[in-house]
Formats: sequence, C-alpha cells, structure tokens
Amino acid sequence: MIRIHNSLAREKQDFVPLVPGKVKVYVCGMTVYDYCHLGHARMMVVFDMVVRWFRASGFDVTYVRNVTDIDDKIIKRATENNEPIEALTARFIQAMEEDAAALGVVAPSHEPRATRHVEKMIAMIRILVNKDLAYAAANGDVYYAVHRFSDYGKLSGKSLDDLRAGERVTVDPHKKDPLDFVLWKAAKPGEPQWDSPWGKGRPGWHIECSAMSEHYLGEHFDIHGGGQDLQFPHHENEIAQSEGAHGHVFVNYWMHNGFVRVNDEKMSKSLGNFFTVREILNRYQPEVVRFFILRAHYRSPLHYSDQHLEDAKRALDRLYTTLKGSTSSEPSGAIDWNKAHARRFREAMDDDFNTPDAIAVLFDLANEANKTGSLGDRALMQALGGVLGLLQQDSQRYFQDAATAEDAALTPERIEQMIQQRLIARTRKNYNEADRIRKELLDASIILEDDPEGTTWRRA
Repeated sequence: MIRIHNSLAREKQDFVPLVPGKVKVYVCGMTVYDYCHLGHARMMVVFDMVVRWFRASGFDVTYVRNVTDIDDKIIKRATENNEPIEALTARFIQAMEEDAAALGVVAPSHEPRATRHVEKMIAMIRILVNKDLAYAAANGDVYYAVHRFSDYGKLSGKSLDDLRAGERVTVDPHKKDPLDFVLWKAAKPGEPQWDSPWGKGRPGWHIECSAMSEHYLGEHFDIHGGGQDLQFPHHENEIAQSEGAHGHVFVNYWMHNGFVRVNDEKMSKSLGNFFTVREILNRYQPEVVRFFILRAHYRSPLHYSDQHLEDAKRALDRLYTTLKGSTSSEPSGAIDWNKAHARRFREAMDDDFNTPDAIAVLFDLANEANKTGSLGDRALMQALGGVLGLLQQDSQRYFQDAATAEDAALTPERIEQMIQQRLIARTRKNYNEADRIRKELLDASIILEDDPEGTTWRRA
C-alpha cells in the first residue's frame, strides 16, 4: 500500500485510486519565458520519480504536465526582446525539453499548452458566470467571486478573514472583493487575444490548469502536484474553479515538493540567487544533479551549494565504482521484491516516496557487493537504481563523462588521441614520451589502465 502525504488532509494517507490499477496525475509545469532553474528541475525530477514508482508498482499512469505559453511575464519578455511571443515560447519549450531529457525525466503522457485550450477555458468561465460564482467587470475582465465558494482556503488552511487581514495587493476598483481573482483579461493593444462572450481578451493563469486537467483527466482525478509555492493561491484557486463549476471533489491527493534554498533563503529570481539547469550542468553531470535532488525527501527543503553537489558526486562515484565491469542482468521490471534489500527499498518508496531511505538501500547493496563480489547484489543495486532513473550508465562511460564535465577542453576524442600518441611512442620504445603523456593525463585527473586488450581511461 502506497502512502502519500496529502497536503489537503495535512497527513499521510493510504493511496486508493479512483479506478483500480490506474493513476491519473496532473502537475503544474513551466511558464516558458526563460531557462529552467533548479527549482523547476526539482519539480520535474520529483514527479518523474513519483510516476516511475507507480509504474514500477504495476499501475497504469496517465501523467499530464502543462506548459503555460501565454502570461504577463511572457508578453513582457517578448516585448523586451522585440521578438514574436511564439518564437520566444518555442525557444524555451525546446530548452525545457532538452534540460528535462538531460536529467533523465521521462516525457509526460500529455504536455498541453495553454494557447491550444482557450476554448475549454472560456467554457469553464461561462459555467462559473452562469452559476453566479464569477462576474464580468466594467473594464472587460471577468473575476471569480471568492466569497461565494464556501470551501475557499481548505487547501492552504487560510480563512477569508485571515486572507483579508493580510491583504497587501493594490486594490483593484473593478473587483467586488480584494481577494477575487481574474479568470479572463480584457485585450490590450498588441497583446494576443481571443474572442469570448465578454469581448476580446485572454485567459488568466489559474483557469488554465482547471480547464486542461479536466480535458485530459476528467472532472475528478487522483493526484495533483507542483511546487510548494503553488499551494496558495494557484492550487487554492484551481479548487475553487473546478469544484465551483462541477459541484464535486476535484482532486483526491495534493502533493507539493519543497523549496530549493540558497544560504537559508528560498531560491528565486526576485532575490537574484537562482541557478539555471544549464549553468549547473556546465559543471556537473546530469545524473549527479538528479541524484542530488533525490537524496533529499521531496517535501523537505533542498539546500543548494557547491559543497552539497560535490558530496552528491562523490557518493554517486562510490556506487558506480561498485558497478565497474558489471552490467545488470536484472532489469527493473524483473526485480525479485521478496529479496531483503528489495523489500526495504519498496517499504521506503511506499512510505510517501522516501527516496533518502531507498538510496540508503543502494549503498547497503554496494557494501555487500564490495565485500563478497556478488554479481547478484550488483545487478539488484543497478535494477533498483533504475527505478529512480539512476545507475543506468556503463560505469566506465560515467567516469569518462565526469572527466569531460570537469575539463571541457579535454574531450573524450582528445583523450583517445593522446592514448594513441602514447601507444605509438611505446611501439617506438620512446618510453619517456609515453610517460610524459600518461603524466599529463594524470595531472588532469585521467587514469590510464593497460591490459592485454588495450588501454582504457577513467577519471581519478
């Protein structure tokens, strides 16, 4: 039985799917006006891990992760760049997909874009207006009337009185209540716009996910996820929209991954302390970054620093050192879950996706394999790692890639050239030159290993 910490219930609960054997998951994705940062990477890796575990547990998973390709920030950035919005979003969607693939994130079942589902959003807004849960203002905008939805605040635990007491947003004279939020924005000159019953305009941000999740998963589905920062107001507003429109429960389990923190502050663009995935991957292998993310429990803060990434790299190095020279003959689909280590791994993952404890099992297997030389322990270790999207590279390739990551100028091709130059020098009995090449590579942390079949190399 998988147990999930449900943000709505504020406790761990047994997961009971709406349809036996099937899981429907929706996760809020990126607003594509810039490169993905580490916070986005954490969200993608965390819910990739969740989906992988459900599939490893025998569930048929439909996974939807949306793309917001129309938004105030997108319009502003396109204007600043003097480029069409479509060109801007296409460029950053491609970059997002490249970053996700590098981190071993499997593509979702569906990746809907907001601009392709505007009619669905208009239809939902029309329902809310007809039910008197939303109203058209004099300025052409349409707002959700928060006070008309009696359960508003149930996800965040905030009451309307508390929210009003803490209200610091500039008062909009067109709103009936400062807490009301926009569903439809009236068109402004030069902005993208669609026809609607309330005039030309474009959808607000919150309505996108309510409409797209319904389109792909139905009015009621199993799991909705996203970063902790989306719990309020975005996910709270989604509940108000969807449950207000349809009159029944929207989502059974809400999951939120924790913040990334830098020097004990939340990583954010406003603070200028964020790091893009590409910046980090210029210095560390993608699998090291994925391992770093999964070493922390998904609900805990993830503390970013070079030291923590270096620690993650050394830990992953130890696992790959154990796998050196071995290839798994036990793919993840054929894991014997009755084995003691596999049972412990499953128990950890079934307990709210406890990846730190699951990874500890991998190290226990590595210790056993190093003591006994057991190929079975190595195979199981690699198979269990595969469930998390780890340890699927050839060990030698992993260490060679690590060397390249540390010294971009010393490419694998250049290293192979130097090995050939050394071989020629040895053939000509020019041992001083051969030793010089070996030392040059060793100074760059490249170790050569000679055997009867030739010379291989790895990072020190």
